[in-house]
Amino acid sequence: MEAPAYHIPVMLEESVSALSLRDGGVYVDVTMGGGGHTHEILRRMGPTSRLFGFDQDSDAIANIPHDSRFTFVLSNFRFLRHWMDYYGIARIDGLLADLGVSSHHFDESSRGFTFRSDAPLDMRMNRRAKRSAATFLMTAGADEIATVLRNYGELRNAGRMAAAIVRARATAPIGTTGQLMDILAPFTKRDREKKDMARAFQALRIEVNDEMGALRDMLAAATDLLAPGGRLVVLTYHSLEDRMVKNFIRSGNAAGRQEKDFYGNLIAPLSAVNTHVITPSAEETERNPRSRSAKLRVAEKTESNGKTS
Repeated sequence: MEAPAYHIPVMLEESVSALSLRDGGVYVDVTMGGGGHTHEILRRMGPTSRLFGFDQDSDAIANIPHDSRFTFVLSNFRFLRHWMDYYGIARIDGLLADLGVSSHHFDESSRGFTFRSDAPLDMRMNRRAKRSAATFLMTAGADEIATVLRNYGELRNAGRMAAAIVRARATAPIGTTGQLMDILAPFTKRDREKKDMARAFQALRIEVNDEMGALRDMLAAATDLLAPGGRLVVLTYHSLEDRMVKNFIRSGNAAGRQEKDFYGNLIAPLSAVNTHVITPSAEETERNPRSRSAKLRVAEKTESNGKTS
């Protein structure tokens, strides 16, 4: 039986073309994963260009391309600024981020990212990290768990679910995805059980990996690092991360605050390239159902450095 693909790159043509590659440029793929976007960028890059690929998951090491123009960084992309300083890079000409979870993480049931199989309740993208989903559920208070389920999963029964988790862990440790599903099942309606479970698992994954905090840090660093005319290309998969990306493009900060300079001019270090969000074609969603929720946003650095926060 043929092994599943590590990850099928979403909107490959649209996202790589949006980088507007030029020879001699410095580019960053902050979510290398299976290397789909990375390999395509390298294929189109000029001989004097450079590409840095980030991934915090050591599984991605197996997908490192053998190309002298490429440098792999085993790190969370929130440390983008640190690593560019380390490699002596003051400006970049384009950055691509394919957010969310790769197909590999869902297909590797032992990682605990999906409710479709019983496995250890892990969810760490960086397996060197100390806190797993099981650790969080066993140590966090009911209010904190409810806040995570409500804010990151948009679950109406977040409070009741959190209370049930706290009651259950007093009897026995919650260590597997199956145990968590059994606890949450009474609070889901039959016609939307899978959707609610997916939202609960998404919420825990976002919390365990601090995905929103990491995204905020990376976008701030990318906005500063981009050279004038440089491109920011981001694929999002849920409304929380998409809203943050849209805010950065519109105002240069995560909150979307409209800030002005001394003369009353809007401080906007980035300018949207696509006035309407780009979504996958019907053919792509049929070929790759996991691309259905994807949204592609593209921005260009303006001549002014602006201000980020």
